[in-house]
Parts: sequence; structure tokens; C-alpha cells
Amino acid sequence: MTAIIATTVFGIIMMFTGLFVDNKKTVSSIAAVLFVALLGINIMELSDATGPALRSMTLSLLGTADNTNGAFPQLLFNNMLRIDKMSMWFGTAMTACTALYILLIGKEFRKVGTHVAEYFALIFFILCGLYILTAYNSMLMLFIGIEIMSIPQYVLAGSDKRNLKSSEASLKYFLMGAFSTGILLMGITLLYGATRTFNVTEMVPMLHSESLNPLAISGIVFIMVALGFKVSAAPMHTWTPDVYDGTPTAFTAFMATIVKAGVFFAFLRLFHVSFGNISEHWLMILAIVTALTLLIGNVTAVYQQSVKRMLAYSSIAQAGFMLFSVLAVSSNIAWNGIILYGVAYSVATIGVFAVLVKMKDYTYDGFNGLAKKNPLLAFVTTIFLFSLAGIPLTGGFMAKYYVLLAVMHQGNMMWLVIFALLMAAISVYYYFRVIIAMYFKQGDPELTSEVTMGDQVLLIATTIIVILLGVMPHWFLMPA
Repeated sequence: MTAIIATTVFGIIMMFTGLFVDNKKTVSSIAAVLFVALLGINIMELSDATGPALRSMTLSLLGTADNTNGAFPQLLFNNMLRIDKMSMWFGTAMTACTALYILLIGKEFRKVGTHVAEYFALIFFILCGLYILTAYNSMLMLFIGIEIMSIPQYVLAGSDKRNLKSSEASLKYFLMGAFSTGILLMGITLLYGATRTFNVTEMVPMLHSESLNPLAISGIVFIMVALGFKVSAAPMHTWTPDVYDGTPTAFTAFMATIVKAGVFFAFLRLFHVSFGNISEHWLMILAIVTALTLLIGNVTAVYQQSVKRMLAYSSIAQAGFMLFSVLAVSSNIAWNGIILYGVAYSVATIGVFAVLVKMKDYTYDGFNGLAKKNPLLAFVTTIFLFSLAGIPLTGGFMAKYYVLLAVMHQGNMMWLVIFALLMAAISVYYYFRVIIAMYFKQGDPELTSEVTMGDQVLLIATTIIVILLGVMPHWFLMPA
């Protein structure tokens, strides 16, 4: 709860900072400090020693008594929010990824436009929506969390006023987002009609396979379609390549990683908690969607000539792997799987975009000879791409292992696991095209900005995190 309030306050602070501070470097420094402070608040909330004190302080500010004595879970706002250790762990992990993103790419915001402080404020507000999505206990809070996350993204997508593709991306994102929100509201309405409650736990006794109301089935399908739009699952993925390609590269890295992981956690929470006991009615539909997502994402990525557009299509394929955590209804591994996948995918993708944003040419040819011109950039890019491809000893490998293992424990979808492994083999091709261009082709790639010593330290640190995720994944999982 403290983190939700802090993100809102920090976002407002950044908005006023833009009014009174003209120096963009100073604005970026203030934002970096606030994001690190937000990470500290999340870590303190997780701590047994300081967590109860912070919660008591927050609840007293809200005028609410702390009747739980710091125990988990905590129900707030008439049981509309349920803050438990899993939601706090995931929120802290995503905040850490956001802090890394700001440190690596935040200074590139100055190249997008003049409203640097406002860009940081919007990212704070997106994080506020993410925290709500990790802790919602009501369908209304699910809707509110998604909207708080989505609206700032529409602004960020169209923030480069000099680029027509950015305006096009913003318009497409807004129209598709509004369409999917309408579908989500229809699904919530149908579910409310079937269960007479918005509470995701109270509706569980109302949902029985023996006497399932057709309204409930329709509502579940509508919600699945709406969330499919948000996470770029096929066939609801069509907006993704154009939006990610047109959005300024500095913001694409955030939208394609942390935002997507947050919606997946909400997806998992709803379908495991509320719809888990009627999974036979939706499991096969979602399995087919997963297979389509893997197929379309990987096959279309093969034919791209732009690395940025390839990463957009590969994000669709990565969404297919994340859907495995939703499919694993009867496995507790799914929760740790989505946390590990969210962190591993976010860190590796942010690392790739931190390199990409410094390149003048986003095509494969633009990477020709990078290993000769800047060996460090080529090396870290290679490790990040290894992780995205799922090569052993990287975080991406362990993330895929966990989500596939969760479905294997369920025992009735081995065909989908085998299909996913085949698709992972295809992904190696288009990721390795970049590596081949860097190391085995001649060229003189142009960089748009200098790679400073600070950049080098952060990129090396990010590479170490990717390797640690693959070698010691238990460090990043929630303890039992």
C-alpha cells in the first residue's frame, strides 16, 4: 500500500519538477533518485522488521485501523485490494527492473522531446497501475489498474511529435486499447450477472462445472480476449508490431517488458484464483491461443529486417511462453514461473534496447562489425540475446524451464510443451542473426551517442544479473 501511495506522490513531484527545473540532466537525476527510493520502499515493505511499521503509518494516513497486526494478506478498501506476499514480491521485482531501466535508458528521454519530467511522471503512474494489478481483489480494481497503466502508455507512444510513426502508434494503441477495454467491461458485466459479485474470491463458490451459467462462460471468454489484447496474444496481437516500432525506442523497452509482465500477473491471479475450479471450460481455448501466439510470433520474427521490429514480434512469442504459467492451473510452480520469466525477460530486453537506442541504424546491417568497433556492446548484446533465445546458463533458459515444468506437472499438455520447444528452436535463428552480423560481417556501425563509463558499468551489471538468473534462479524466487 505504501508503494501505491509513493508512486502517486513521486509522479506528482516529477510533474512539478518539470515546471521549476529546466536542466534535463537534473530532472533525470531527480527521477533516478526517486525510482531508487521507490525500490527501497518496496524492499522495506517486504522486510519483516520494517514492513509492519510502514503499513501502520500508511493505514493511519488513510484513517484506517490496522486490525491485522502486520499479518498477510491485508484486505483494504472494502476488500477491493488484497496485498499478500506474492503480490509484494512481484511488485518489488518489477520496481527493481524499472529502476534498472531508468538507470540504463532514462537519459535517452532527452532525445525524444522537451517534456522529460512528464515522461518520468507517466512511468510512475504506470507503476501505480501495476501495483494495483498485482493486488486487486475486485474486478473493478482490475479494470482501474489496467486503465491507470494504459492511458500513460498512449501518451508515451505518441511523445515524439516530429515522427509521424509515433503519432500513428499512439492512435493505433489508443483505439485497440479502448476496444479491448470495452470487451473487458462486457466480460466483467456478464460475470457479475452470473455471480452477483465483483469480488474475485467470493465468486469462486458461484462457479461450478456442474451448473455453470452460460453468462459466466461468456464472461470468462470476453475477459480472456481482453487480456489477450493487453499481452499481445494471438490472434489479438495485430497492434503490437506497429505500436512498438513507432513508439520511441526508449519507451518501447518499458512497454514491452514490465507493463506486459504486470498484466500477465493479473491474468494468472484471476484465472487461477477465480476460474481454477472450472478450468476444463477454458483451458483448451487458452492452449490453442498459446500455440498460435508461439507460432505467429516466431515465424513472423524470422522475416523482419529491422532489429526493433524483430524484437516486437519476438515479444509476441515470449508472451506465448508466459501464457504457460496461466495454463498450469494445478501447479504452484506457475507463480514463481511468472515472476522469474517477468524478471528474466525484462532484464534481457531492457539490456538489448539499451544498446539499440545507441544505434543509428536499426536494421541487421546496422549491427555489422559492431564487435570490432565496440567489443563490450557486442558482448553484452550477445548475452542478452542468448537469454531471450533460452540458451542455458542465462535467465531466459531457467524462465522457460519453470513455466514449461509447471505445465508438465499438470500432465495433460505435453503436446504443447513439445510444440513450444520447436518454436524456441526457431527463435534461435532470428536472435543469432544479430550475433552473426556483429561478429562475422564487415561494417562500420554508427552510434548516436557515446558509451560512457557509467553505461559500461550498468551494462556489465545487467549482464551479470542475466547470468545469475540462469545459474542461481532461487535467489530471485519468493521464499516459501
